[in-house]
Formats: sequence, structure tokens, C-alpha cells
Amino acid sequence: MAKKAKKLKLKTHRGAAKRFKKTGTGKIVRSAAFKRHILTSKTTKSKRHARGSKVVTPGDARKINLMLPYK
Repeated sequence: MAKKAKKLKLKTHRGAAKRFKKTGTGKIVRSAAFKRHILTSKTTKSKRHARGSKVVTPGDARKINLMLPYK
């Protein structure tokens, strides 16, 4: 009786899991950069544009999809 080979499981990249999430349609979204500190020297317009979530570019999305196999 031959033993069945186990399928390898992939590990989720924990750093990427904390930074990105997938939408219902499969797009990857991220938060905007430059919103953490020294906000007094930044213009209201730049802070306003950094609100909310942004869609990741297709080139980067390919790499992130490999890091998040089960999301």
C-alpha cells in the first residue's frame, strides 16, 4: 500500500498580511504613505489625498499575491 504524498502548504508573509488586503473582486488595497508623523509641515491637500485606501499597481500586485496565498 503506497503512501500518499502530502501537498505542501505555503506560508503567508506576515508583514504583507498586515499591510495589504484583498477586495471582493480580487484587487489588492493598501493604505497611503506619509501619514504617520510630522503632519504639521505637510499641506492639508497632501494629507487629504493620503486618506483612505489605494489600489496597488499591477506589477506590485503580482508579487503581493505570492506573499498572500490564502487571502
